[in-house]
Amino acid sequence: MTDSEDVPAAPAASPPPPGSRPVPAEVGDRQAIEHVSSRPLRQAWPTRALAPGSRVTVVRDQDWDGPWQVEFAGTIDAMGAPEPDEHAQSLSGELLYWVTFDAPQYDCDGAGPYRKAQIWGRFLRAEREPEA
Repeated sequence: MTDSEDVPAAPAASPPPPGSRPVPAEVGDRQAIEHVSSRPLRQAWPTRALAPGSRVTVVRDQDWDGPWQVEFAGTIDAMGAPEPDEHAQSLSGELLYWVTFDAPQYDCDGAGPYRKAQIWGRFLRAEREPEA
């Protein structure tokens, strides 16, 4: 094919089925993660874990340049309950939390922007609730 030849147009997207409604983002996120991981996300919240809706700051590791480019604010997301971190370098009893970011973020390798991620507990600093 040369530059002067016509390129066929991409097929138009099919309209949604009649009566269908958009899937809320939080449900769509959970379905996507469950599909990719081939398992359902846990929903039973562990005792002593940060509660869903808790405000946190995602912090950088003091020993290396990561895992995120900057420190930033977010919220513990109820999409999936915190899970034990089974990574070889995790701390004993460390949990992984789903965190929704206040603004899209880039990781230390420049990948992103991300709006939500699963974050190791050691990289979360809980923000104090305002006193009444």
